[in-house]
Amino acid sequence: MAALQLTGSSISTRGLPSFQGLRQSSVSVSVIAPPRVGFNQRRLRGLVVRAATTVAPKYTSIKPLGDRVLVKIKTVEEKTGGGILLPSTAQTKPQGGEVVAVGEGKTIGKTKVDISVKTGAQVVYSKYAGTELEFNGSNHLLLKEDDIVGILETEDIKDMKPMNDRVLIKVAVAEEKTAGGLLLTEAAKEKPSIGTVVAVGPGPLDEGGNRQPLTVSPGNTVLYSKYAGNDFKSTDGSEYIALRASDVMAVLS
Repeated sequence: MAALQLTGSSISTRGLPSFQGLRQSSVSVSVIAPPRVGFNQRRLRGLVVRAATTVAPKYTSIKPLGDRVLVKIKTVEEKTGGGILLPSTAQTKPQGGEVVAVGEGKTIGKTKVDISVKTGAQVVYSKYAGTELEFNGSNHLLLKEDDIVGILETEDIKDMKPMNDRVLIKVAVAEEKTAGGLLLTEAAKEKPSIGTVVAVGPGPLDEGGNRQPLTVSPGNTVLYSKYAGNDFKSTDGSEYIALRASDVMAVLS
């Protein structure tokens, strides 16, 4: 390892601002030669991206506990709609998959609440939810039922059935012009936070395990928190967002 030693006396400070209370001291700069391999993993721990936990082949099944659900993650798209191959960095991380196992549910107060999704259902889940597992050669996600955004009844997101307190909203089209009539570029268009409610979930569970209906209904035009929820695009190019009812701030009329 080559090292370069610089002292405060060898560095010109002309033109630099002075700071009271700071004394001149030696500065040591180490230049590490690149050919040597072998990093201190403890120093790099904060930079490491955790991969999926691999389940050994000797285990043949996974049984979720409580209100957890095991989802087989949908395969990442490797091509665009036009057939262009995507590099791994450009591939969109999937937010959906098939339910392959469910837990026994949870108890709220004295009420036993079963899992409301069934095995075989196609679901959409929150982007950063759950624990990723590699099992039987496929990627899976073990997550809580509350992290499931909705159930897909068709291949199109507009037909999604929201879960619990989730709301599916069709996002309003961004303004093409300013108030003065100037055309806006794509980059200058402000992301709208207004849309029309398409579908709502059955509502959250109260302390007695009963569903509480949501205060918004399909057809309502609403104002929602700008950075909430999960964004989706329908097959016709329309934009949708699925978020919790608590992120809806107002009904517009």
